[in-house]
Amino acid sequence: MLMLHCPFCDEYVEETELQAGGEAHLKRFGPGSSDDEFHDYLFTRENPKGVHFELWRHINGCGKWFIAARCTVTLEVFGTYPANCTEPPQWIKDKISEKRPGWTWREFAG
Repeated sequence: MLMLHCPFCDEYVEETELQAGGEAHLKRFGPGSSDDEFHDYLFTRENPKGVHFELWRHINGCGKWFIAARCTVTLEVFGTYPANCTEPPQWIKDKISEKRPGWTWREFAG
């Protein structure tokens, strides 16, 4: 079972207390975007083998959204942080880079 840390409640909770919200850090397009850009924003999602950033909501707790950085292969969780962040905190990027040499945030920053 996946255990994630809610950064608001400061508790480790089972995934049964959470609601998955999909891929985090999506690039949003405004009113002047093309149909293809808007289509990709709505429907195209990464499903990587490796490091992934996901939205989660603590539905049986505080009800707030947060982001989990984890590996989809090993289920290793690198850390969690509030969903209003535009990119992961430096300590999470450092932790991922330490365990996955060659990984960079630029891969994900669209």
